[in-house]
Amino acid sequence: MTTEKAIRLLAGTFILISLALATLVNHWWLLLAVFVGLNLFQSALTGFCPAENIFRRLGIGQRSDRS
Repeated sequence: MTTEKAIRLLAGTFILISLALATLVNHWWLLLAVFVGLNLFQSALTGFCPAENIFRRLGIGQRSDRS
């Protein structure tokens, strides 16, 4: 799995979890979706993504990991 696919999977998962928690628990969980969206926006502008750094340290997206 590439780093880009892993980041998309992580972001999508967090947004779906946020929506479910906002519906079932409390509307303040929507702030998690806002945080994910803002992080995606700033990473598109700056090229810096904390999740990408974490995934690279975990070995996700390395050359030998391509599929």
